[in-house]
Amino acid sequence: MPDVGGIAGERLKSFIERIERLEEEKKALAEDIKEVFAEAKGVGFDVKTMRQIVKLRKMDQDDLDEQEALLDTYKRALGMLPDFEEEEAVEAAEAAPKRRSAGRG
Repeated sequence: MPDVGGIAGERLKSFIERIERLEEEKKALAEDIKEVFAEAKGVGFDVKTMRQIVKLRKMDQDDLDEQEALLDTYKRALGMLPDFEEEEAVEAAEAAPKRRSAGRG
């Protein structure tokens, strides 16, 4: 292919063909992944949860920690988790009988 407008036609064609081959490989890999999820579902695993775990494992630890902290904050704001003070009170109440029974032994 001749150069058109300063663009090397053969070089461009080579890049396009490589991208097309990689797209085909990506499509095949996506099908393989889909089959693995189907197999896991067939033996009783929850695919939605598995996808979430895969996503979490890809994340940087700092980003993961930040996301989990923010999620906890939102849950506490919505009353889905106890506040820190409530949590500490529950833990103290649960620990009190253990301390009393340990002293009797």
